[in-house]
Parts: sequence; C-alpha cells; structure tokens
Amino acid sequence: MSTSTKQITIHEDWTVVILGFLIIGISLFIFLPEVPIFKWSNGTDLLKDVFDFGNLKIILLQFIYLISIGTIGAFLIGKSVKNFLLGFPIVYILTILALTIAGNTTIKGLNLEAVIFSLIIGLAIGNFFKLPEWFRTALSTEVFVKIGLVLLGTSVIFSDILKAGALGLFQALVVVLSVWYFAFWLCKKLKVDDELTMMISSAVSICGVSAAIATSGAIKGDSKKLSYVISMVLVTAIPMMIFMPIIAKYFNFPEEVTGAWLGGSIDTSGAVVASGSLVGETALKISTIVKFSQNVLLGIAAFAISVYWTYTHNNSAEAKASKPTLGVIWERFPKFVIGFIVASLVFSFLITPEVRDEVKDSLKNLQGIWFALAFTSIGLETNFKDLLSNNSKKPLYAFLLAQFFNVIITLIIAFLLFGK
Repeated sequence: MSTSTKQITIHEDWTVVILGFLIIGISLFIFLPEVPIFKWSNGTDLLKDVFDFGNLKIILLQFIYLISIGTIGAFLIGKSVKNFLLGFPIVYILTILALTIAGNTTIKGLNLEAVIFSLIIGLAIGNFFKLPEWFRTALSTEVFVKIGLVLLGTSVIFSDILKAGALGLFQALVVVLSVWYFAFWLCKKLKVDDELTMMISSAVSICGVSAAIATSGAIKGDSKKLSYVISMVLVTAIPMMIFMPIIAKYFNFPEEVTGAWLGGSIDTSGAVVASGSLVGETALKISTIVKFSQNVLLGIAAFAISVYWTYTHNNSAEAKASKPTLGVIWERFPKFVIGFIVASLVFSFLITPEVRDEVKDSLKNLQGIWFALAFTSIGLETNFKDLLSNNSKKPLYAFLLAQFFNVIITLIIAFLLFGK
C-alpha cells in the first residue's frame, strides 16, 4: 500500500498578506534593509557608486532577503520551491539591470521609471527566446505585485482611503456596470461565443486577469479561452500604462483625476501602480485606492455571473438546484486588499511619526523592487503571438473597442468626481 502526504497550501492572497507583514515586522523590529544606490550620470559614477563593492554587497544582501521571502511564499502557495530558487536569480538580475538603466540621470530626466525597463527587458527576452516551461511556471508575477501593494499601505494614511475610497467606490460601481454591459452588448453584436463574452466583459470592466479568472471559474470556462483573454489584458495594459500618463501630463490633468482615470481604466493592479508612479505620489495613491474599489466588487460580480450562468446555461434540475451561495463573494474577494488596509491602519494610528520616518525609505525601496520584479516577470510571460493564435479576431476587436469605451467613460467620471 502506498502512502502520500498532502501538502498544506494557503490561498495566494492570504500568503501575500503574511509575507507583507513579515517584511513590515522585520523592518520595524529586527532588520532594516539598506537602500542600494542606482543613481549615476556617467561611466565614472557607474563604477564608483553603483558598482562599488559596498553597494554590490547591499544588492547581494537584498537578493538573499527577497529570495528568502519568495521561497516562503512559493512553499505556502504550493509552487515548486526548486523551480523558484532556480528562476528567481534570473528575474532579479534582469530587474537590477533595469534599475541601473533607470538610475541614469538623463533617463530620470525623461520621467522613465524602472518598471518600464523591467517590462521592456522581460518582453524582449520572452518574445525572442523560447523559455522553458519550468521557468515560466516559476514566475510569481501576482505574488510580487500583491506584496508590493500590501507594503504600499504603509505609505497611505487612512484618511486618504476614507476620502478617495467613497468616491472610488462610487466610480467603480458606475464604471463597472456601464463598461460591462457595453462590452457584453458589443460581443453579442460581433457574435463572440458566450464564454468569451463573459470573460471579456468582466476583464475589461472590473480588474483584468483576476476578473477573467474569477469569471472562468464561475462559469467553468475553457482554459484556452481564458489564456486568450489574459493575453489580451496583459498586452493592452502595456501601452495604456505608458501612454495614459503621457496624455495626462500633456493636457495637464490634476493628479487626483489622473489617478482615478488610471485606476479605473487599466485592468491590472501592477500596471496601475506602474502608471501611477510615472505621474506622482498623489496619482499613485488615488489610482491604487480606485483600483482596490473595483477589486472589492469582484466577489459580488463573480456571484452574480454564477447565478446568471447557472440559470441560462444549465437546463437540468440538478444543475439549477446547485445554486451559488454567498460564499462565492468571499471566495472571490481579493484578500490582499485587507493587508493593504491593515498596513495603512497600523502606520496611521499605531506607529509614531518618528518610526515612520525611520523606516519609510527602506519600505519604499522594498515596495519598488517587488513591483519591478513583477514587471520583469510580466514581460517574460507575455507573448504577443498568443493574440494571433485565435482563428477569429472578433474577440480581440470587441476587447479593444470595449477598452476604448472604458478609457473615455472613466475619464469623464474621474473629472466629475475628482476634478477641483
């Protein structure tokens, strides 16, 4: 008789909350990681400052720190620890390269952040070289992004959440409902099949990849169709992330409006953070809070879709008897949002201003490196060929048109709610 042991795993969102507060606890009570230097203007500065032995030592210690946290995460989630240990050093080296490029004073003058170079480097490698499957499965994009978002909570005072959160939730309700129904109507007009219609409508209107996955789970969708929708989300998020901040700066939009626009329009949390960073601190905070407001609606949306799908696509009495429960809402609720809010509460009310000032630079650096790692990973796992693998281009046309509608309607609502 053979025996087997079942590995205990924790939901990804709860894992990132644990890891985020582990990092915060270490920073407050045990060890405050130093911030590496990446600023340089010429070859002499590059050798003297960035490639200085002391700075390289800090970068190495940071690597050990990050890979240790990441390994714990891989274990808790149930991913291959061996593959993570083999793949993470590659992602880290590429990310350090991106940070070094972005550290140049000329590049800084162009307002080009490290996450853009992380993405470009990852895309170049991911699209021109065939990466082994074990390496792709070792990438932990969502984990990296969500850890960074939990850490972002340490810099967002709770009054900001209360102020922007109420407006953000109202914006989220209006945007999600209007964009979802427009995308649904458009897909029907273009005769896109029902499964793709539901996934596209949710992905465009709510929160991209997470919404597509939640919808696919609610309707038990085809995995190939889900991969196609995810590819559309990731590929379209890239130009939106880069060009929307440029448009906002060109037309001199207020940062609050820009943040609300970015948070409501861009489908992935990581891309929202990256684009908000390109504009400023206020835009980053508002965009994150607005995106979280949309994320909160994910559980309710998944529940509603489950009910709709059960009664429109299951004719048997047995299928209709297995009604979705309110547990679906909690199951789909993005738990990492709780980590962000708790981190904000702790640093708003329990941590003294002196301690906040002491740890803020280190935590901001850790937050930034997790985001940069995430965008290196996004680039590595995004393949433009995936968009051409589907025989019909109608789903792509529907997605792009719905996304354009999303950008316009969200900008109008952002001005109405956040414009001064």
